[in-house]
Amino acid sequence: MSSSTPLGEFLRARREGLKPHDVGLPEYGRRRVKGLRREEVAMLAGMSGDYYVRLEQGRESSPSPQVIEAVARALLLEEEAADHLRRLARPPRPRSRRPAQEQVGPQLLQVMDGFAHSPAFVLGPALDVLAGNAMARALHEAFSPADNLARMVFCDPAGREFYPEWERAAHSCVAELRAAYGHDPNSARITEVVADLSARSPEFADLWRRHEVRSKTQEVKHLRHPHVGDLHIRFTALTVNGTPHQQLVIYQAEPDGPTAAAFQRLAERAGALGRAATG
Repeated sequence: MSSSTPLGEFLRARREGLKPHDVGLPEYGRRRVKGLRREEVAMLAGMSGDYYVRLEQGRESSPSPQVIEAVARALLLEEEAADHLRRLARPPRPRSRRPAQEQVGPQLLQVMDGFAHSPAFVLGPALDVLAGNAMARALHEAFSPADNLARMVFCDPAGREFYPEWERAAHSCVAELRAAYGHDPNSARITEVVADLSARSPEFADLWRRHEVRSKTQEVKHLRHPHVGDLHIRFTALTVNGTPHQQLVIYQAEPDGPTAAAFQRLAERAGALGRAATG
């Protein structure tokens, strides 16, 4: 984590990701800065250069909503990134303590077990896998341990095989973690995960510095299980009522397709793994 403010880090990263022609400005000769200059963003947003510098340096703690909207337009932020900017501009909250252990309620565990033919698992805001049904445990059996999706993607050797479209999975994972960070920049657990992965994975550190923001989408995921083969899945992510920091994720297959057949093999494997564990 940088010593700068989260707001300043985000503004700088998004400014550096733009070229003058992206915003209709001419570009002459060699530029000494990456992306747009601060004064160019200030001009596009209709504010003084000094004020914008204070925003990036964290010396302006309470920008007005009008200022934030102007900066969002100047940086060409899409709506989700603009929402992230609005959250970062709010007054900081006290640092949250990491719970001793995040608990998944017994009713939710029962609901997950009811999905006998679909992997279902609960994620925390730092992408910790808090619980899963038998299908989810069989799906993730190649990982040791299957404890955090970000760690599984970037630090577990099984990740490159499990995610054939690894770069897409990596970008999505970091963007989801960034979105969660925007909701709680002072989260001790998110800070811990980011620091750990930044130290262990240069690829994670590079993507984290880009400040891309995106929550879960409904795009088809391509996974490759070592025993049941390729899976092309759709999924549903539901906020858990009463614990809004948790999400229930359910993987689904198109009926009568190859993935549905693979899910049937996965269910048989889940049964065998369960019997082996209790035997």
